[in-house]
Amino acid sequence: MADAPVIVIARVVAAPGRDEDLRVVLEGLVAPTRAEPGCLRYDLVRDRAEPGVFTFVEEWSDDAALDRHFQTPHFIAAGERLGPLVAEAPDIRRCVKVR
Repeated sequence: MADAPVIVIARVVAAPGRDEDLRVVLEGLVAPTRAEPGCLRYDLVRDRAEPGVFTFVEEWSDDAALDRHFQTPHFIAAGERLGPLVAEAPDIRRCVKVR
């Protein structure tokens, strides 16, 4: 399983009234992240029933590529802007495809 691609599900919940501000920050991650080595998929989706809930659905070639992503300037800059925009800490889960 160590050689299997890493699937990431990252849920980010907006603070009350900050949905659109958070959307702008999160959308800013998409293009530069998709250009990163090892990024196989990086999609941002929004919950239909709860518009303040955003989820990244990601696929990375391996853990090393994902770890490098967390050190990129665009990821760090977005993280620095999240504080007042989120209701809780982002829930980031590393997964492996079962089937």
